[in-house]
Amino acid sequence: MAEPPKGQAILDQLKQAGIEFVVSLPDKMTAGLVDLIVRDPSFRFVPVCKEDEGVSICSALSFGDKRAVLVTQHTGVLDSVNSLRTVAAEFKHPLVMIVGLLTKEPGVKPTESKRVGIRIIEPLLDLLDISHVIVEKEGDEAQIGNLIEEAYSTPKPVAILIGRAVV
Repeated sequence: MAEPPKGQAILDQLKQAGIEFVVSLPDKMTAGLVDLIVRDPSFRFVPVCKEDEGVSICSALSFGDKRAVLVTQHTGVLDSVNSLRTVAAEFKHPLVMIVGLLTKEPGVKPTESKRVGIRIIEPLLDLLDISHVIVEKEGDEAQIGNLIEEAYSTPKPVAILIGRAVV
């Protein structure tokens, strides 16, 4: 099996894309990535209590020409559907999400997962017209920068799905 994605490679992509703020909830799948972010002075870390708060904060920062990313677990995306639908999708605000797919089986496509929550994430994002990529192995991180640019140039929400814990 290929090596897992590298946290530092993800951070490098975020920096190159001009991300300044990282909004997050505690999350098992992305904990290693968040630890790196918190220690990196290039980012301002904003902890939140609910995912929909994070959607609104990231959207509001874009009004001030600030770039932000929301780091959450797939269950947080499911919990925030109404906020994603209104603030991000219907109002066409840029929103970048890093979504940890906790309990995803390695090497299995999310849509083929035995876990319902994982299996419905990509179809849900498609319905909301949210572009997405999966980052599951080393080298996949290179997709992140272009997706962030899409979010801010279009503008629209995008999602970076993390299929394995980063190292």
